[in-house]
Amino acid sequence: MTGNMLSNAGKPIVLESVSRSWGETIAVDDLSIAMPEGSFTALLGPSGCGKSTTLRMIAGLEIVSSGRIQIGGKDVTDMPSSKRDLSMVFQSYALFPHLSVAENIIFGLKVRRVARAERDERLRKVADLLGLSQLLERKPGQLSGGQQQRVALGRAIIGEKPICLMDEPLSNLDAKLRHEMRVEIRALQQQLGFTMVYVTHDQVEAITMADQVVLLNQGQLVQAADPRTLYDQPATPFAARFIGTPPMNLFPAAAFHKLTNAPEHKLGVRPEAMRRQSGGPLEATIRTVEYLGADILADCIVADTSFQVRLKTADPVEPGHSIELGFEPDALHIFDAQSGQRRDDLVFEIGAQLHS
Repeated sequence: MTGNMLSNAGKPIVLESVSRSWGETIAVDDLSIAMPEGSFTALLGPSGCGKSTTLRMIAGLEIVSSGRIQIGGKDVTDMPSSKRDLSMVFQSYALFPHLSVAENIIFGLKVRRVARAERDERLRKVADLLGLSQLLERKPGQLSGGQQQRVALGRAIIGEKPICLMDEPLSNLDAKLRHEMRVEIRALQQQLGFTMVYVTHDQVEAITMADQVVLLNQGQLVQAADPRTLYDQPATPFAARFIGTPPMNLFPAAAFHKLTNAPEHKLGVRPEAMRRQSGGPLEATIRTVEYLGADILADCIVADTSFQVRLKTADPVEPGHSIELGFEPDALHIFDAQSGQRRDDLVFEIGAQLHS
């Protein structure tokens, strides 16, 4: 398919101090974020963090307790979902089992009384785009999980809406299919140019697909940034531990034998940034070793703090042995003991002590 299929691609979305509560329960707390037109934004966080509630408020399926939502520069806070000019893909796919693939895809167009010739032309384009042309007469029950996901996508994009919302659409698929669909959804969004808001609890999905990741915890914004910034400069210990596999190691200052007078900030180093170093600032005991093929993951302990280090398989280590570890100065992250916020102003000072 050539050209942009959408007639009105990519509207920006802005949330201004948006909250949602039920009595004493606060699901979303004073959330302010901007999603540029044509961008892919992932709402990421653990279960119960408020990401699906946020998506539903954008969709108009959930009431906004306070704050405002703008779409394309227009206040839609009190506007019904049908007036917001967007489409949505649910976790369950929500396909009609008695309708064919073609009928499922064009269902919304028929409800809106789009002319038959235009429906057929749009269906042809969408089916070609998603590789569904040979499956149009089948029923959903005759399809694989990945094929059902494509039908749900087709039903969303055939309406040519400028915004597409997705609520954990890949959670029902196996790992191989999830990877394939991540690639397909991202390529589709880039090709068609609509603004995507995508809910997931899977950090791999978020950082491999999104232009912007909005990390939430307990209804509050932790950090909103591009994936590389989230990984390289996490704003808090929560962000540091949530992004990255394995998660970042966090140490008390007492774990480093060279930091005798350092304040009780938390020091972070990612497992893949650590290396064996004679006379290094960390001397730990290896508890277990996990073989990963090209790498090994050693679970270690120092000063009653457990942590992990990723080493090359060619550099063998054994449980029960001691190991001296170091890292490059720019691999160090420091988080304030009181506020938990990132303290880049202390990295040079503490890094110099560790590498003296």
